Amino acid sequence: MAKTVFLETHNLKNKATGLGTFNYELIKGLSNLEFNNLELTLNVKNPELLKAEFGEKFQYHKYNNLSRHSIFRTRKKYDLWHSVNQNTKIEPFHVNKYLLTVHDVNFVEEISSDMNHKANKLFLAKLEKSTAITYISEFAKKQTHEYFKVPNVPEYVIHNGNPISTILDTSAFITKIPLDKPFLYSIGDFLERKNFLSIVKMMIHITDLNLIISGNNNKSYGQEIARSIQENNLENRVFLTGKVDDIAKQFYLSKCHAFLFPSIREGFGLPPIEAMHFGKPIFLSNKTSLPEIGGEHSYYWDNFDPEYMKNKLMEGLNHFYSNQNEMELLMKKRAASFDWKVAAAEYLNVYEKCLF
Repeated sequence: MAKTVFLETHNLKNKATGLGTFNYELIKGLSNLEFNNLELTLNVKNPELLKAEFGEKFQYHKYNNLSRHSIFRTRKKYDLWHSVNQNTKIEPFHVNKYLLTVHDVNFVEEISSDMNHKANKLFLAKLEKSTAITYISEFAKKQTHEYFKVPNVPEYVIHNGNPISTILDTSAFITKIPLDKPFLYSIGDFLERKNFLSIVKMMIHITDLNLIISGNNNKSYGQEIARSIQENNLENRVFLTGKVDDIAKQFYLSKCHAFLFPSIREGFGLPPIEAMHFGKPIFLSNKTSLPEIGGEHSYYWDNFDPEYMKNKLMEGLNHFYSNQNEMELLMKKRAASFDWKVAAAEYLNVYEKCLF
């Protein structure tokens, strides 16, 4: 009889976010594999949409907001519960075996380092009942051990794959943003940790390139960015697109002169891999997991002084475009090393190790 695995994947409802992408790509990767000895159940808001895409490959459980409260938790017993991110409040009523995937523990640094704070207590409870733990990067593992007493259970590092598996036809895409100059590109949620303000301030010292940033900029940090653009008279050189679909994203990634990702806290960082897929020069902060993801052929900022950032950018661009063919191949090769089918197979292997 097949063993049952419950995947707590309700974050799929926000597919544009990093966690939403992780949920979807993991499911898609698993759908391409054989797992006859396992029955996988997905916890999703719209089971009919997933069923239309993946059919009978999975079982489906309809996510309900109330399941965040202990009295309304799922009562069915599963052989293994996979908590696919460390922040989810959806927990099993009965615990048999429990797999925890940790993306980061930024909440210790951003919310509170007091272990009695509810965010830390929630995470500690997950750690304590874990049969095994997976991390999306070596950095995420190191960060978790730095702040928490991790139980003596099997631990695995499984890198995310590249979300871009298909190059889309962007020839019909029309942007309202002027493309009269080569442009730098970045994309992400507008949170302070993404550090977009640093690249906006860098643009004060750059006149022959434009900067385009995509992502949900309706939050307070997005408003701060917009003010900085206005105050520094950068309206004709720095542009915010808001959220973009996959066609627009691939258009900007494929046409940009370089991709910038100055994030100061990142458990993994998918956008740089997407840009590498198009053979672009990648400029990253040297913080947290980004050197692990960017590898030896990306360029790194070790501080965020605007003039220093500009000089580092110009040096990197000069190096990259003086060796363009070789560098493009190296970036594409790096992107290809991150594969969701490989990652999904590794998760499947962990399920089996937990259960058999």
